[in-house]
Amino acid sequence: METELSMVSDDALRHARANYDRQSWRKAHELFCAANREGSLGPDDLDRLATCALMIGNESESVDIWAKAHHEFLARGAVEQAARCAFRIGNGLAFRGQIAHGSGWLARARRVLDDAEADSVVRGYLLLPDAYRAAMAGEFSSAHELFTEAEAIGQRFGDGDLMAFGRQGQGRTLIKLGRLADGVALLDEVMVAVTTGELTPTSVGDIYCSVIDACSEIFDLRRAGEWTAALEKWCEAQPDHIPYRGMCLIHRAEILQVQGAWADALGEAERACDRLLAPPPRPAAGRACYQRAELHRLRGELDKAEASYRQAAELGRKPQPGLALLRLAQGDKEAALGSIRLAVDGARSPVVRSRMLGAFVEILLAVNDTEPARGAARELADIAESLESPFLRAAASHCAGAVDLAEGNPESALVALHNARRIWRDLETPYDEARTRELIALASRALGDEDTAELELDAARAMFERLGASTDVAKLKQSARREASRTPTRLTARELEVLGLVATGKTNRAIAEALGLSEKTVARHVANIFTKLDLTSRAAATAYAYRNRLVGTGD
Repeated sequence: METELSMVSDDALRHARANYDRQSWRKAHELFCAANREGSLGPDDLDRLATCALMIGNESESVDIWAKAHHEFLARGAVEQAARCAFRIGNGLAFRGQIAHGSGWLARARRVLDDAEADSVVRGYLLLPDAYRAAMAGEFSSAHELFTEAEAIGQRFGDGDLMAFGRQGQGRTLIKLGRLADGVALLDEVMVAVTTGELTPTSVGDIYCSVIDACSEIFDLRRAGEWTAALEKWCEAQPDHIPYRGMCLIHRAEILQVQGAWADALGEAERACDRLLAPPPRPAAGRACYQRAELHRLRGELDKAEASYRQAAELGRKPQPGLALLRLAQGDKEAALGSIRLAVDGARSPVVRSRMLGAFVEILLAVNDTEPARGAARELADIAESLESPFLRAAASHCAGAVDLAEGNPESALVALHNARRIWRDLETPYDEARTRELIALASRALGDEDTAELELDAARAMFERLGASTDVAKLKQSARREASRTPTRLTARELEVLGLVATGKTNRAIAEALGLSEKTVARHVANIFTKLDLTSRAAATAYAYRNRLVGTGD
């Protein structure tokens, strides 16, 4: 009877291991659990079961199983395997925010190796949490050294996963240190190992997310989109795989937002929130809430945006610059300025500052403080050049043009704004392009080019409407109403009559005949209209008349 039971258990284990090797995590988990209830799992199979539990999202279960495997490995004198289990527990707990508990397990891993005086690859893995802590504290040089040391240990032991983690860490810290080309080259090299199947599944998702984050940080939209698509494909190939689907949804939402598919982006952000907020909330839940808030703000759903920004803050994601821009949209300019100023002052790295400076310029101009706005725009331009980022170059040109326009230099503004629009179009970022075209319209109008102003405003309005940017559409309509209510009153009743007839295409002679005036008097009225409205041509006058609904006033 015992022999028959043993044979059944061996067959079940072979089946479980085969599913594990095929990365059929849920089925393998089910089979290993069944075998474990018979008490037949050794530490190696417990390690596999813990991995399955992690991959299907049962994180607390994976901790318990790895703890059991750790003790069984120790009992058998398998020091390295015991230390590896302790590292996996500690690293996972720390990542999920259980710092004290995680630190205890990491210390346990070190002690096990020290007591045995073991020269183990696990010592390289134990450098990674220290490296991440240094990077989060802004100590990028120290973090880079730790990642480099970890990679060297990985090379010595032939551990591809550790080498990949070391290299991605080096790449990200080099970017933070301003060595963009070197950092990106390392990240691209790491992704070769990811996409060719050289890494274990438990490492692939972490590497994907880290590299996509790095691309997003430097506004490398092409790379971010490419790797996000690859991550999504990888997740789809493993339908049981849970941990990285939330991050995949966040990355998709970010890319779709930039591309202008806001409704789809909001759907992805909502799904990311649902997945990551499920108890216990994942560390990325705050980021998902922030992304959802951004989309609500852009769509003019300000109350929903407020709630999501607050939820993001509660989950540890600083809600700037979005919250400051929300305050500006709500009309509270002072609150907007106070919060964005604190955010900029607290941002130390150029990458983080680059995310704040555009909003800082916009808010400063809203309160008519052009001198610091000029300084912020210049700093953004410097960062854009150092990071070699087309997106940031466009943002810097947009800011420079906005400042020029506010300071009464429309000619200089147009040079910068046309440069920004060209880059936005190349990057296929419709919302940013529409905002720049709105400023081009204002600069053109300031130079008396009413035709161009009208065309650019119409294009911007159409883009905003297509995106669903209701706040921007409302702002354009309000601006048009102010213009319509303000400027026509500068004309006399006779001048309004003349303008209305000019807009129908009539010559001065035809207008004179229609109004019973001399042609010379009509010419004087036309000249006065041009002067008062700062126009330079009959075409510009016609566009003005149609925009302000003055056509037909001379009939």
